[in-house]
Amino acid sequence: MKKLLLAVAVSSVAVGSASAATVYEKEGFTYKLNGDFQIQLRKKIGDDTNEYVDFDDLELKNYVSYDLGDNMKAFGRLDFDFKDHANGKDVNEPIEEAYVGMQYGVAALSIGKQNFASDEFGIEEAYEAPLDEDQFDAVDTDGDDTIRLDVELENVYLVASHELEAEDKDGITGEFFDLFAATEFAGLTLAAAYQQHTPIGADSLDTYGVSAAYDAGFATLAADYSVTDDSNTDLETTLYNVAAVVGVASTTDVAVGMQNQETDGQEDVTAWYANVTYKMPSAKNVSVFAEVADTDEDNTDMGFLAGMRVKF
Repeated sequence: MKKLLLAVAVSSVAVGSASAATVYEKEGFTYKLNGDFQIQLRKKIGDDTNEYVDFDDLELKNYVSYDLGDNMKAFGRLDFDFKDHANGKDVNEPIEEAYVGMQYGVAALSIGKQNFASDEFGIEEAYEAPLDEDQFDAVDTDGDDTIRLDVELENVYLVASHELEAEDKDGITGEFFDLFAATEFAGLTLAAAYQQHTPIGADSLDTYGVSAAYDAGFATLAADYSVTDDSNTDLETTLYNVAAVVGVASTTDVAVGMQNQETDGQEDVTAWYANVTYKMPSAKNVSVFAEVADTDEDNTDMGFLAGMRVKF
């Protein structure tokens, strides 16, 4: 899934998606609903892979809030994604996010099933990234027992999250602590993130990342670098992305990018991708796209995809 090159944006944790439709609003109560449906004809990078239909997103996002007065708001989200079911995977439930929270002024505190602070990190612009999106994505960026704090200042965005260890709960992955910060000025966006993951009965994995993006008007140029230090193996894994997005017309964007990932003592892997997106002039939430991608690994053929996206 494509990420935004410009990291400083209004958080959807407390206000809902910017494109969401307001279904009902009365006496301080608001209910918003938005969806994201994306289906692709895809052929993965690899040796003699086959074409297939991939359901990348089949999301329905529900957001409710109550205005409590005195600059306070209570909110909740329940998001469903049916892509795993549509792709034939053996899953028990389609719930992607489920949390409640309180907002006071510029700060929002939420608890439940949601993304970590480190999920905000990254600049890659691929529909299907050939490698991990970044080293945070390589470890983990969401949980079921997450407490998260979002703070949105004028041009600074700060996020902190903590995933409880929850040893007596099925499906636990250990404890996480994540931080993310981003600022924007004069067309330049700078961001940094940190994650400490402590698996059950093991030493921690520490991941750091920095990114920069510049809006030059005719194009947006960006790069990120992230590294995971695994105390259990004393090995480091690094990953960097560079990307550029050019608006060739009011309806059409072209993106190109390169990735490189390397673990100590192993051969590094370099990947590239290029895609084009066309948004319908009369409905910008309807788009068609195509992408090609490849890596320098041996015995692999180039992958490709083409698809359509409808969101609201």
